[in-house]
Amino acid sequence: MSASLYVTPYNGTTGGADAGYSTGVTDLNQFYESGDFAWIMTSAALVLLMIPGVGFFYSGLARRKSALSLIMLAMLSIAVVDFQWFFWGYSLTFSHTGSSYIGDLSNFGLMKTLAQPSVGSTKIPDLLFCLYQGMFAAITPALAIGAAVDRARILPCIVFIFVWATIVYDPIAYWTWNANGWSFVLGGLDFAGGTPVHISSGAAALAFSVMIGKRTGYAKSAGLPYRPHNVTHIVLGTVFLWVGWFGFNGGSALAANMRAVMACIVTHLAASVGGITWTLLDYRLEKKWSVVGFCSGAIAGLVAITPAAGFVTPWAAVVFGIVGSIGCNFATKLKFIMGVDEALDIFAVHGIGGIIGNLLTGIFAADYIAALDGFTSIPGGWINHNYIQLAYQIADCCAGFSYSFVLTCIILFLMNLIPGLSLRVSAEKEELGVDDDQLGEFAYDYVELQRHTSDVLSGAPEMTGPGSGRAGSSKSSEGPEKMV
Repeated sequence: MSASLYVTPYNGTTGGADAGYSTGVTDLNQFYESGDFAWIMTSAALVLLMIPGVGFFYSGLARRKSALSLIMLAMLSIAVVDFQWFFWGYSLTFSHTGSSYIGDLSNFGLMKTLAQPSVGSTKIPDLLFCLYQGMFAAITPALAIGAAVDRARILPCIVFIFVWATIVYDPIAYWTWNANGWSFVLGGLDFAGGTPVHISSGAAALAFSVMIGKRTGYAKSAGLPYRPHNVTHIVLGTVFLWVGWFGFNGGSALAANMRAVMACIVTHLAASVGGITWTLLDYRLEKKWSVVGFCSGAIAGLVAITPAAGFVTPWAAVVFGIVGSIGCNFATKLKFIMGVDEALDIFAVHGIGGIIGNLLTGIFAADYIAALDGFTSIPGGWINHNYIQLAYQIADCCAGFSYSFVLTCIILFLMNLIPGLSLRVSAEKEELGVDDDQLGEFAYDYVELQRHTSDVLSGAPEMTGPGSGRAGSSKSSEGPEKMV
């Protein structure tokens, strides 16, 4: 562990589970900078803020009768994965010992997880690294579970989140970020989660959509004829995500240093360029300045820059924003080619966006940017004439996507065979709305009172009460589906 004027070099047991008391000191804080503590704890809170942001973003994109359930699923992801992370998730992902595929249970229940320098960086202890990485573990299934929109039961989703975090997320995060993982040893570069977070969640969303089937009324050529029901929710979710991404990428430097600042700079730049690019792409077709398009492009830029944030220059971030936004925009059409009802374009934005970001990292990664933290040394990408790096990035993308997709399909297939864990609501309950059927509550108090636009137009009286009619769309939600 590198020393500074303000810290004492760590002198305890390393390389295995140890709480830090082997150092023989009473003040375990002396091994770490308080500034690093402050930045990573703040970053953890920022990443936590992103998860309800995902819920609001998805809620705004969906129909009114499913709006609240998507926010609920995002919040449930926080709670379920927090317990899973404490129980065995952290140990399986970031134990100091393990195979090339997954860790062991030496830190089961967070035992011996305290003051030893973490697997991620010697600048912070295990306990702080556990807090920070736990937020990444929570947001990943929250991204994927948006594929449940309009048609999935809540209980199976809760079980799925726990099982998926254990079987899919933990191994991918281990082999990407743990020094024992095969991708890490190979030389793959992934600063903040291109594969563990975005590619894995995008592949899982695609698999979930395939396994649960199309929504009632879905047409292969046009999807379902509705627009996002609440653009304000989309903007609110984008704000939460954009602000939180400063902690997501900036905090991944795992210290308060110049590399963290550069990560924040390129993150902000890629989001800005991505938002403008998508808006222009929409304008060329509709001659309208789409708010939804801007928000979608900003998210696409943020996704693309994630694996590269601690490796690339600001000028490269412009490329990430433009290419990421264009690639994700056109990828929204893939669901029609594949015939899959992937309602919220999670695969297009996170799956394809993560792949684009990973591949561009192999080209634009610069050794002198990584070295801004004072100790990281990488061979760089093509701009450093390290041409094999792109092959490493391709291998990581293919492994992460295929592993997540196949395992997600297997998990969902087996769950459907277990009594009580069938994924999908009945056709009648789907028509009624997931909010009404599964929650008995609504995002808006008038949904329960006023359900059918056709009834209003025809002058028919409307019953009130939780069992009357269906939670449905209004006049403003009719029309062609908005591709986002």
